[in-house]
Amino acid sequence: MWAAIVLAILAGTGFGYETIARGGDADRYPPPGRLLDVGGHRLHLYCTGSGGPTVILEAGLGESGASWADVQSRVAAHNRVCVYDRAGYAWSEEGPGPRTADRAAGELRTLLAAAGEAGPYVLVGHSYGAVVVRMFAHHWPDLTAGLVLVDAMDESGAGELRVARPLLAAQFTAYELAGRFGLLRLLGGSAVAAPGAPEITVRDAPVVYGAAGMAAARAEGLSTVDSAAQVAATVRAGVWRDLPVVVIVAGGQSAEAVEHQRRLAALSTRGRLVVAATSEHYVQYAQPDLVADAVRAVAAGR
Repeated sequence: MWAAIVLAILAGTGFGYETIARGGDADRYPPPGRLLDVGGHRLHLYCTGSGGPTVILEAGLGESGASWADVQSRVAAHNRVCVYDRAGYAWSEEGPGPRTADRAAGELRTLLAAAGEAGPYVLVGHSYGAVVVRMFAHHWPDLTAGLVLVDAMDESGAGELRVARPLLAAQFTAYELAGRFGLLRLLGGSAVAAPGAPEITVRDAPVVYGAAGMAAARAEGLSTVDSAAQVAATVRAGVWRDLPVVVIVAGGQSAEAVEHQRRLAALSTRGRLVVAATSEHYVQYAQPDLVADAVRAVAAGR
């Protein structure tokens, strides 16, 4: 009984602490970009640099546009480059469900139009983000100048995704609760950011990895099977014609995993596979120059 009482007191204190602190987050952690309406909710978009084609960086599951900070700074020296937060993440507002890759691609198209960021675009996606940009390329091939896919999610493993779906939901629910009861703010961003993450993800962790973002990640995780089916339906030989495509895969993976990425690159006659020297899933953290060089090559049509 006493343990339950102490736990209730701690939970109430943490919730109160987080509620009060969150009220000042708008001043402590202002968005680096701007918020634009995409049909009932606003998404955060941050663009830097100049020169075409414009590069769009799409984050993985549980991550915001801030995860691309190191790559963005490198690419901006040569091209216009934009990052954004999908609905619910970081500085973006919550959006309607289901949170599938196809819906996210549609919202990205609306966002870029609202911002006046003209295409065609080089679309860069990490992990789950690769599925989103592939759906964008499917719907708007005329607006797609090239693709860079970084350790892309394998859409062919529907069975594995069904098994992983409740685990993902439980994981992000735990993260959401940690955010709502002040643990994330208390422990700091270094406790939740992946090794090598950009400084902004650590500094602005209460927003970047806040409870709302983790709820958004859970909603996307629950829709992964549907998202995989959506992108799998777009796959056919030569679908990307002669589009410049680079598929980057983290090293140390199984031959089967690498072969899937190789088949992905082969959907274009100009596609190529690059195996990173790191085994880290966040290749853009461990080898930002490798990813930035691939982006610049595709932007140059190589």
